Amino acid sequence: MSHSSLLATPAQTRALLRLDPRDDVATALRPLAPGERLEVEGEVIDVREAIPFGHKLALRDLDAGAEVHKFGWPIGALRAPVRAGDHVHDHNVSTQLAGVEGYSYAPFREQPVAPGAPRTFLGYRRADGRVGTRNEIWILPTVGCVGRTAEKIAAIAHARHAATIDGVHAFAHPFGCSQLGDDLGATRRILAALACHPNAGGVLLVGLGCESNQLDSLLAEVPEPLRGRIRTLRAQSAEDEIEEGLALVDALVATAALSTRQEVPLSELVLGLKCGGSDGFSGLTANPLVGRMADRVVGAGGAAILSEIPEIFGAERLLMARARDEHVFDAIVGVVNDFKRYFLAHGEPVSENPSPGNIAGGITTLEEKSLGAVQKAGRSALEDVLRYGERVRRKGLTLLEAPGNDAVSSTALAAAGATVILFTTGRGTPLGFPVPTVKIASNSDLAQRKRGWIDFDAGQVLTNGVDRAADALLDRIVAIAGGAETAAERNGEREIAIWKRGVTL
Repeated sequence: MSHSSLLATPAQTRALLRLDPRDDVATALRPLAPGERLEVEGEVIDVREAIPFGHKLALRDLDAGAEVHKFGWPIGALRAPVRAGDHVHDHNVSTQLAGVEGYSYAPFREQPVAPGAPRTFLGYRRADGRVGTRNEIWILPTVGCVGRTAEKIAAIAHARHAATIDGVHAFAHPFGCSQLGDDLGATRRILAALACHPNAGGVLLVGLGCESNQLDSLLAEVPEPLRGRIRTLRAQSAEDEIEEGLALVDALVATAALSTRQEVPLSELVLGLKCGGSDGFSGLTANPLVGRMADRVVGAGGAAILSEIPEIFGAERLLMARARDEHVFDAIVGVVNDFKRYFLAHGEPVSENPSPGNIAGGITTLEEKSLGAVQKAGRSALEDVLRYGERVRRKGLTLLEAPGNDAVSSTALAAAGATVILFTTGRGTPLGFPVPTVKIASNSDLAQRKRGWIDFDAGQVLTNGVDRAADALLDRIVAIAGGAETAAERNGEREIAIWKRGVTL
């Protein structure tokens, strides 16, 4: 599915946007008042009730029970009849999602997008061949008990070494003890994966000493060739854990400082694809624009990682059709249905989405949200599927198991190896994560109101066309990959969140 061609023409004077000829609704590009008479592709529509910015207007009369189509696909079914010009939203549309489904392998290959002219960025080439977009020291506590200890060491070391490397950052979390089995294992895997990240020129693991997540077990999860850049500190065994930690960081900085930026091809970039706080324009502007970025990077030989499994429910078949082979198809089915079982096992419907902010922004059902969200994946074939805590294994487009929660899924993207995260939003958030997180506003109003949060205005897709916007965004990504700060970095917003799924003792 692709509707980017519909956005190729500027829309300064349009009031409504229909994305596909099969659609029963159009999106309001401004607030609409009852009594307005509008034209949509030659059809005249009389607005019957107020339609907020980003919400949907019916283009034809529909009976109760009829499916409502947007993006050319069903987004739900009507609970009551509507007439052309009516407001179509959660008051009269219901989801059609139920539970675990059966799927058939039916591959379909879209024409890939041409990668464009070769591009480069200034990155840090690591000993194992990977390329980082930052040269930082990361301090990872094994357990929440030493989270503040890690933060104290990082604050002093960051001030001490600000002119030498790109930064020293601690990533505190509340877990690592009172966990059992797979839940403890997942915490260990995600921390070990972060310790392997190419944006970290060195890593300090800070343990307490008595926790379930023992330092030796965590270090054993790191591939042996990468352990040389890692130092460990056991707080209970140290006379002064802050001073000993600082000494270890000083040694890591001395080594990391030997690395310098060098020109590398775009194929060395690993993009994380994330949306948070979506609105009615996320699937029209920001997400398709990010899909262009995924296609350009993948087309150049790089990698892109899509996550948020609950936010592809209702659109999963579009990704399944792009599976590289039947093995990848089966892996997609597995991760999707496992996630649905996770919801059902906790007594929650699989359609327990969108959020209140999504609904206020114009998104009605999970199907609608998902059809917009999967556009971040562009049109490339899906090459691999990763489970939570696993690291990216191959170039191309990868699907990663993680929930929709912004902090949890963005942490998983970073742990998987994303060196830049493209984060689309229609509502805005100040959050930042371990790697540069590029906030892309779906509408220009948000970009103008929250300049301190937003890095790029995707609302220009509607005024300048998607091609010009894509060129501008790629320029911004290249600059950020080469060292330009994101808004979150300027604001000191850096954090992780770990997916907690098990029993706490």
